[in-house]
Amino acid sequence: MRIFEPHAHMLSRITDDYQHMALAGVRAVLEPAFWLGQSRTNVGSFVDYFDTLIGWERFRARQFGIHHYCTMALNPREANDDRVNDAVIEVLPRYLEKDSVLGVGEIGLDDQTKKEEIFFIKQMELARKHDLPVLIHTPHRDKKKGFERCIAIIKDLAFPMERVLLDHGNEETIKITRELGCWSGFSIYPFTKMDEARMVAIVLEYGVERMVINSAADWGVSDPLMVPKTVLKAQQAGIDDAKLEQLVWHNPIEFFAQGGRLDVKELDRPAKINRLETWTGNSMLRGQDPEKV
Repeated sequence: MRIFEPHAHMLSRITDDYQHMALAGVRAVLEPAFWLGQSRTNVGSFVDYFDTLIGWERFRARQFGIHHYCTMALNPREANDDRVNDAVIEVLPRYLEKDSVLGVGEIGLDDQTKKEEIFFIKQMELARKHDLPVLIHTPHRDKKKGFERCIAIIKDLAFPMERVLLDHGNEETIKITRELGCWSGFSIYPFTKMDEARMVAIVLEYGVERMVINSAADWGVSDPLMVPKTVLKAQQAGIDDAKLEQLVWHNPIEFFAQGGRLDVKELDRPAKINRLETWTGNSMLRGQDPEKV
């Protein structure tokens, strides 16, 4: 089954992960801009990171047959940092015009501070200006309150709900988002957040309309194969393959195609692998024979 992984921080993953994802059916991956584990101290580090997402990481994914896209943003955690927040907002517009940038994200709330709300709103307005959908990070603590606050802000801005993906949901939040017209995202983790069985139960109860699942794989304890593992668990539960294909392929494509930059025909085939290709003079081969890798 073809899979569009709509949320994985591949910069923090190794080449084996790309190989295993491709073998498991992952045809495309979207990488949202993210926190790096420790705070960045100046805007230049963001610029280098953004350049990597649209450059080297897109190139690296292609060498394993995977199409790579991203969303750009000042993440909620670092929105609280006055050393970088305003400066990142100033440089974001030029990145939001790049072809492989399919949306604005991750934005939203983390500690649920007033400052996070200020930069959440600023980036929602950037999304409107650049005609892009938004990927919204919801808090891991006091999640219901965070969801409700994010939704209130979106409504106050009159931002189109069909262009909103509220991510990191669970059994409690689907009851809030189901009738809003927005998209509901679920991150499947080995030990925290959602697991495969809980996700299957949600699909059995609510179906798959305006719903996506992801691994949210990053530098922590996570697994970039959680989407194919959830597909297997759902098949074992008797869920129809056509419904699963909508969940893991058609739905993320439909959402991220709203910005007009996703070439759906490009996804008909895996990305073309050329191990002799370089990116700014750097090769994936690292001196190895292309016939052996």
